[in-house]
This record gives sequence, C-alpha cells and structure tokens, in this order.
Amino acid sequence: MIKVPNPFRWLGDDGQWRLFLLVSILSIAVMVALDDQGSQLKTEASPWGIVSLEFAGSGEAATRMLAEWGERGRLIAGINLGLDFLFILFYAVALSLGSAIAARSHGRFSTSRERIGYLIAWGALLAGLFDVVENVALIEVLTGADGDWWPGVARACARLKFAIVGVALAHIISTPLVTRWKMLLAGTR
Repeated sequence: MIKVPNPFRWLGDDGQWRLFLLVSILSIAVMVALDDQGSQLKTEASPWGIVSLEFAGSGEAATRMLAEWGERGRLIAGINLGLDFLFILFYAVALSLGSAIAARSHGRFSTSRERIGYLIAWGALLAGLFDVVENVALIEVLTGADGDWWPGVARACARLKFAIVGVALAHIISTPLVTRWKMLLAGTR
C-alpha cells in the first residue's frame, strides 16, 4: 500500500487548524475584493468578468472581450490578476489544509479514505499551480501576445483548477457528515 503523506504534517494538528482558519478568512476577504474590483469587467461578451476570459478558449473570443473592456478594462483586469496571485496562495493552502484535516478525520475509520484525502490535499496545491499558469496565459492575452494558444492554455488550466477545487470542497464539506455517519454506525459519539 502506498503511503500518502499529509503535506502539512510538520505543523501538527493545532497548527494546521490555526493556519486553516487564518488562510480561509484571508481567502474570503481577497475573494470579496476580487469580485468588487473586477465587477466592471462584466459585459455582454464577458458576463462573468475575468472568469469569462479564463474560459474564452480562442483568440477571437478573448479579443471580443478585450475590445468591450477597452484600455481601462485591461488595466482593471491586470490589477485583478495581480491580486489573484495573492488569492491563489490563500485558497490553495486553505483547501489543502482543509482536505488534510478532513483526511485525518477519515483516518479514524478508513486508511484508504485518509490516503484519498491526502491526495486531495496535494491536489489543492496543484490547483494553485494550474491557476498560476492560467494567470500567466491571461497576462499574455492582456498584453497582446501573438498566438491563439494562450486563451486555450488559460481555459485548460481553468478547467483543471475548478475541477480540483470542486473535489476538494466536496471532500471538506462532506467529511463531517460522513464521519458522523461512521460514528453512528460504530456506536461511538
């Protein structure tokens, strides 16, 4: 059986909880700031603002959005991407820590669920890496780099990122329910 280590085992249980709470709060704060700051990017061609650009997938679609945004919109998008690098750090660590904490909870009942949880924790860090690559591709799009492939790179990374984030969130949210169910079945409290 392959042993999957907890990416944050060096912090100890209490340290993991404290850091999880801190980076979760910071993630939410930066997410609210990103949404507020990027709200001006919501147009007919980009109904979800910068997220629409993440999923544009082609130079033609990206060009349409950038044309609607104009120079001011490009500046706003650039600032939004800069702030997003901070968000990446916070959310990736928060999801990874949340998954590691959830994995430990599962470990009381199943070593395979614990391993899966630690894999998800590592995956959350990988989601952050995909987000960084996505942002670099979007910066290339914003600065007018040649090539229809930058929007494709951004879209591929966004899809991978959101898939991993969805799995991590489902894991974190479902763990208390699954753990409680297992405790009831085992006759413990």
